[in-house]
Amino acid sequence: MIDDRPVLDDHLHLDPDNHRGIDAVRDFARVGGTHLLVVNKPSWHLGVEAETGDDFRLVFERTIDIVDEASSELEGRAWPVLGVHPGLITRLVDDRDFSPDEARDLMQAGIDVAAEYVESGDALALKSGRPHYEVDDDVWAASNAVMRRAFDHGADLECAVQLHAEASEDMTEVADWATEAGMEPHRVVKHYASGRLEGPTPSVMSDKDRLETAAERGEPFLMETDYIDDPDRPGAVLGPKTVPRRVRWLLENGYDEAVEIAHVETPKAVYGIDTEATLERDG
Repeated sequence: MIDDRPVLDDHLHLDPDNHRGIDAVRDFARVGGTHLLVVNKPSWHLGVEAETGDDFRLVFERTIDIVDEASSELEGRAWPVLGVHPGLITRLVDDRDFSPDEARDLMQAGIDVAAEYVESGDALALKSGRPHYEVDDDVWAASNAVMRRAFDHGADLECAVQLHAEASEDMTEVADWATEAGMEPHRVVKHYASGRLEGPTPSVMSDKDRLETAAERGEPFLMETDYIDDPDRPGAVLGPKTVPRRVRWLLENGYDEAVEIAHVETPKAVYGIDTEATLERDG
């Protein structure tokens, strides 16, 4: 812990088999990290080339297993966030000869299965989104349909939906889609966000410039690394020690309220989790 505070990384990945896995969690905990939201890696990174929604279960169950291990290393705990990476649609259409509609149906089926784990209490939230790169109009429409299926489940289950999507500071249209589905729009979380975002709740990449922008705004936000735990890309994105180190930096620069917002207030509002009550405090 840092000054007896919870410290949450809102979005990172752990490879259960091929890279650092629990060692990354130990690094996070060693420098003061207490809570993690662990998002399943893209299905094909775990060797799963899904043909049906049920084929995603292996990905989800491996993620749940490593989250259980991660919790045993933390003063707080970890939670799984499960879903279908939106980049799968390109793999299906370009490499596996799916039509966009066929890809949509398979990915929606995967989201349906992920929702079962949320409903049973084995996962905290869902992951969906759309490509962050240029695609054909029919692929874009199919991707939006997958995301909207996730919002339907978010409404039914009263759970958050994390989005992997294009860089933007205004996603009010997407938040409106969530509202139309019956979700509270603040429960839509834009992963890999900048410090300023209209619509969803930003999960801010933890570089200093973005965090300073978010802290100055005084609006709800979360902090993340998007650590990918990939042996082929060891320097990609941010390392697992980054969020605790940035929390110290924020505190040193007088942003105590921003730390409270990112690690206590926003996790409670978005996910319904109590990061303070789940801490193991001595005495």
